[in-house]
Amino acid sequence: QVQLVESGGGLVQPGGSLRLSCVASGIIFSTYVMAWYRQAPGKQRDMVATVSRSGSTAYADSVKGRFTISRDNSKMTVYLQMNSLKPEDTAVYSCNAVSAVGSKDYWGQGTQVTVSS
Repeated sequence: QVQLVESGGGLVQPGGSLRLSCVASGIIFSTYVMAWYRQAPGKQRDMVATVSRSGSTAYADSVKGRFTISRDNSKMTVYLQMNSLKPEDTAVYSCNAVSAVGSKDYWGQGTQVTVSS
């Protein structure tokens, strides 16, 4: 059974930082492209950051220079370090895993991030 379990969300003041984690199980983690998405109330789900099997990263323009995605294959975990948080970063953040072969696609349940004073 495949599971992606996110943690690390919460309430933070503008300018603060949070680190999200997503632990995977039931997949060969190193063969998957990992990503973080977010969905704010009333809006579509948008890609935040991706990290390839080789460690190459890509970011949405809105988070470039503030967020960093990384992966630890030995721990089957992907991270999202979020700095200089803004109220517009408030959303449910979800972890996504996509296989390189077979187009398997898995999602976590999401973790709430609220940026407010």
